[in-house]
Amino acid sequence: MENLGYLTVLLGFCLAVYAALAALVGKWRRNAFLELSAQRAVAAMWLMVTSATVLLLYAIFTDDFRLSYVSSRSNVDLPGFYKFAALWGGQEGSLLFWSWILATYSFIAVYLGRRAHRDMISYVVAIMMSVQAFFLMLIAFVVSPFQVLMSGSQITPMADGNGLNPLLQHPLMAIHPPMLYLGYVGFAVPFAFAMASLITRQPGDRWIHTTRVWTMVTWLFQACGILLGARWSYDVLGWGGYWAWDPVENASLLPWITATAFLHSVMMQEKKGMMKVWNVVLVSATFLLCIFGTMLTRTGMVSSVHAFAQSPIGPYFNVYLTAMTAFSVFLILSRLDYLKSENELDSVVSRESSFLFNNVILLASCFAVLWGTMFPVISEAFTNEKISVGAPFFNRVNIPIALVLLLLTGVGPLFAWRRTSVESLRRNFQWPAAISVVLGVVLFALGITHFYALMCFILCMFVGITIAVEFYRGARVIQQKQGMWLGRAMVELTHRNTRRYGGYLVHMAVVVMFIGFAGSAFNQETQAEMNVGDKLPLGRYEFELKELTEDNNPNYASGVAVIDVYRDGEFLQKLEPERRLYHASGQGTGIPAIRARLKEDVYLVFAGLATEGQRPVIGAYIKPLVNWIWIGAWMLVGGTLIALIPSKIKRIAPRTRVIATARKRHEVFAK
Repeated sequence: MENLGYLTVLLGFCLAVYAALAALVGKWRRNAFLELSAQRAVAAMWLMVTSATVLLLYAIFTDDFRLSYVSSRSNVDLPGFYKFAALWGGQEGSLLFWSWILATYSFIAVYLGRRAHRDMISYVVAIMMSVQAFFLMLIAFVVSPFQVLMSGSQITPMADGNGLNPLLQHPLMAIHPPMLYLGYVGFAVPFAFAMASLITRQPGDRWIHTTRVWTMVTWLFQACGILLGARWSYDVLGWGGYWAWDPVENASLLPWITATAFLHSVMMQEKKGMMKVWNVVLVSATFLLCIFGTMLTRTGMVSSVHAFAQSPIGPYFNVYLTAMTAFSVFLILSRLDYLKSENELDSVVSRESSFLFNNVILLASCFAVLWGTMFPVISEAFTNEKISVGAPFFNRVNIPIALVLLLLTGVGPLFAWRRTSVESLRRNFQWPAAISVVLGVVLFALGITHFYALMCFILCMFVGITIAVEFYRGARVIQQKQGMWLGRAMVELTHRNTRRYGGYLVHMAVVVMFIGFAGSAFNQETQAEMNVGDKLPLGRYEFELKELTEDNNPNYASGVAVIDVYRDGEFLQKLEPERRLYHASGQGTGIPAIRARLKEDVYLVFAGLATEGQRPVIGAYIKPLVNWIWIGAWMLVGGTLIALIPSKIKRIAPRTRVIATARKRHEVFAK
C-alpha cells in the first residue's frame, strides 16, 4: 500500500515536470506533437494523483495504522463521515488533497482551452504544471502521507489511532475545507491564462473572458469556504462569534478581496479597454496570496486554531513564493506596452471612476488585513518580541472601509459611463437618499445610537432601494412591451442580462449580510457557575439550569446541561448545550445550543466544570440579527450562479475611443 502510494505520487511529479518542459519546448520549436504530448501528460498526471488520493482514503477507511498519517488522524470508532474528512485533517493529507484539486482543475482547463486558446495553451500547461510539480515535490520528498511507523528496521502498526481533532468532527468541516481549497487552488487557472496572454501578447479579449469566468467560479468557492468557516466557528467553537480576525481566517480573506477587485475592474477592460495593468496585477496578486495563505497555514508561522503545526516545508514555500513573485513582476513590467490603456478617465463622477475607487478601497482593506496579520511576525523578526494585533485593530480600520464599499455598491452601478450629469444624479439618488435619512432619524429616535451600526443601517437601506429601483425600471419596460406580470418580467430581465442582474443580486446579498454584521454592535453576554435550579439573567432573558445528564459511546463521553429559556417571564424553549471528551485523543470540546430567529439568536455554552466545587459553568449570549448573515450567504451563492449563466441576449459592448478633436478633424478634411 505505502509503496504504491509513494510510486503514484512520484510518477505524478515526473509527469508534471515532463508536461511543463514538453509544453515549452514544443511551443518554442513549433512541434505540435510535443505540445499534444504535454497535454496528454496532464491527463496522466491527474490519473496518478487521483490514484494516490484513493489509496490514502482506502488506508483511512480500512484502519491501516501502519501509516503514520492514518494513526494520527483516525481511529477505529471514528464515524465513516469523519474518516473521509481525515483526508484533509492533517498536513500531509491536506497537501495531497490540494494537489488532487489542482490536477483536476488543470485537466479541465487544458481540455476546455486546447482549441479556444490554441496559441497560448502550451504556456498555460507549463505554468500550471510548474505549480503542480512544486506541491507534488513536497509530498514525494518532504511530507509524505504514506510514511510508515517504524521501530528500528521494522514496521510497527498501532492497535488504534489518535483520532481526528474534535473540532473537526462537525458536518461543516466535511464541506468547509474542500470549498476553501477549491477557491485557493482554482485561482491558479486565471493566473496561468493571464501570464500566458502576457507571454504571447494575446490579441483580442477572448482570454480575458476565460479568465473572468474561471475567477468567478473560484471566487464563489472561496466565498462559500469563508462563510462556511464562519458558520463552523459560530456553531462549534463556543465563543458566540463567527469571525475573530484569526491569521488563517485573514489568509483566506486576502485573495478573495483581490479577486473581488478584479471581477469589477475586468468590466472596464472588456467595455473600455482600460485598467489592463490593474487586472493582471490583481490576478497575479490573488494567486500569490493563495500561495501565501497556504504557507501561513502549513508552516507554523502564526498561531491559530486553524493552522497546522510546525513543519519543514516553510523554506520551500519561501523560495517558491519569491520565485513566482519575481516571475510575475518581471513579466508585467516587460509587457507594459501591451497593457497600455485604450481610453482615459473622462470624469470623476462616472462609472469608470467608481470602479477605480472600488479597487483602491479594496486594496487598502487588503493591505490593512495583511499588515495586521503579519505584524506579529515582523515585530518578532526585528525586536525578538511578538506583538499581537487583535480584533480591535482590524475592526477600527476595516469597518469604515467596509461602509465606503457599501456606499459604492449602491452608487457605482447607477453612474453613467464617461460622465454623469447633475440631473441624472438627482433623479437616481434623491428618493433613496431621503428615505434612508428618514430611516436613520427613526432608528436614532428608537435608541440606536451606535454610530457605525446606524450608518450601516442607513447605507443598507440606500443600496437596497437603488438595486430594487434598477430591477423595477427594467422589468416595467418589459411588462409594458410584452404584457406580462411584474414578477415574470423581472425574471425575463435577469435572463436577458444575467451578468448584470446576477451581480445586482450579489450586491443585495452583501446588503443583507451587512445588516447581520451591524447586529454585532448590540451583542449581550454573561457567564456564571450554576447549580441545578439556579437562574441566570441576561437582558430580557432568564436561563434556569434544570438538570445535568451524561452519556457515553465508543467515540466520546458527553455531559449535557438542560436549560429552560424564558423571555419576559414566559417560557420559550428548552436548550441543551453539550460538553464532549473524545476517548482516542483525550481532547474535549463543547457543542453550543442555539435558538435561531430572524431577530436574534439565543446562544448557550456548557463551558465545563469549575475547578472548585465542580459546578457547571454556563455561558449565555444574545446575538441580534446574526441569521441575516447566513441568509445573505445563500443569496450570494444564488446571485453568482445566475451571473455565470449565459444571457438570453448576447451583448457585445462597443469600444469607444477619442481619435481626434473637432479642430484636428477639420484640418484633416481641409487637406
